[in-house]
Amino acid sequence: MTKIFRHVLCFFVAAILPATLVLASATESTKPVLKKRVLHKRIIVKSASTNFVKRTIIVNGKRRVITERVASLSESIDKPSVGDLAGLKHTQDRLALQSNAAFIVDQASSEVLFEKNSGVSLPIASITKLMTSLVVVESNPDMNEIIEITTDDLDKEKGTSSRLKIGAKLSRADMLHIALMSSENRAASALGRNYVGGLPAFVAAMNAKAAELGMTETHYVDSSGLSSHNVASARDLVKLIDAAYQHPLIREYSTDSKYVVNPSGHPLQYSTTNRLVANPSWDIGLQKTGYIAEAGRCLVMRAMIEGRAIVMVFLDSKGKYSRLADAGRIRKWLETAKPQA
Repeated sequence: MTKIFRHVLCFFVAAILPATLVLASATESTKPVLKKRVLHKRIIVKSASTNFVKRTIIVNGKRRVITERVASLSESIDKPSVGDLAGLKHTQDRLALQSNAAFIVDQASSEVLFEKNSGVSLPIASITKLMTSLVVVESNPDMNEIIEITTDDLDKEKGTSSRLKIGAKLSRADMLHIALMSSENRAASALGRNYVGGLPAFVAAMNAKAAELGMTETHYVDSSGLSSHNVASARDLVKLIDAAYQHPLIREYSTDSKYVVNPSGHPLQYSTTNRLVANPSWDIGLQKTGYIAEAGRCLVMRAMIEGRAIVMVFLDSKGKYSRLADAGRIRKWLETAKPQA
């Protein structure tokens, strides 16, 4: 009986094996060869919400180009900002700037050289730290006093990280240095928190200073700029730059390219967030960058161009380097053509 069962089983296996192999072959042939035989890929972004990847593959010895939709891409464009949602991205200008708002002024004469949506109040991200530095410096604190990073300095707004760990200790001068040069958020938070009266008193002092400077389209809620409720117009920020430029410490710290601090005895090297600072063709006397999704890429600078002190404000620019490119466009324009406001 056992022999008979074995013969039947062998006959059954022999009968279905060819069909199984055919099915497996057919199934295998329908599997995508994309992952195995991709020669190269090129990213194409169609919109902020829809991403596509175009790939060149080889199928049966023939080159074929296919397009796939993917959920997300690291190369995807910036999310719509407050300015975008307000329709500012549709504003055209003769220099084709990538910034939704801009204001360019001759610092000596206050002559307006160029403007684009300059009176619109927008989120300013870490440009906030210029006002933070101004309030700190003008309060005449002990710059050598040691300040400690605590859990109160953790970013609960955006969830960003920091190289300054809880318990790290630095002088107030060092905190200000890396806040301005490298946009260190925990340092900016600690500076505000260690103000007389704490952070609420510091933010009140920031808004009082803005009012004193005539910054009528400006409002602050924190000392770092992580909140999108920190807002100002490009026109207002020229007033802030003028005031901040009066302080040598702010000029020095904001235009330094590298700096080493030693929190808890461990050296950390910080670098500037503005690569134009290290460019010898630029003469920059003060600068600050900023970025959060709601604000886009922001940049303010005071630079010498053609023997003139030029103040530049760019808000809500798109693309990692577009704000720097906008600064270059303005510089070239000033060097080659007579500005007409």
